[in-house]
Amino acid sequence: MALLDNNKDVIPLSSISELLSAKVRTLKMYEEKGLLPLKKEVKKLYSINDIQIISFVHYLASVKKINVNGIKYIIAMLDNNMDEKNRADFLELVEQKLEKLSGKEVVDVESM
Repeated sequence: MALLDNNKDVIPLSSISELLSAKVRTLKMYEEKGLLPLKKEVKKLYSINDIQIISFVHYLASVKKINVNGIKYIIAMLDNNMDEKNRADFLELVEQKLEKLSGKEVVDVESM
């Protein structure tokens, strides 16, 4: 049995929108604003690792109400100031927190 390659681009944005309970149009807007990992292919596919970033971007925008420039700054800090292991650990921690929030309404989350 082959191991999964978390860097292989195989997931379309429509599937990611279902995973995040977000509208495809919202994710495409993030893409247009340069908030998602850059994809050069015509048929844009994303990896498991990309989904961590996409879910983090969606959380920052929809729950924390951070604007595009703020999100770009946070993502740039992750990319430029963390080595790969620390970045992966941070995104894993964020993913765990997002899983806890996934069943709650945004209004409930904002009061936390």
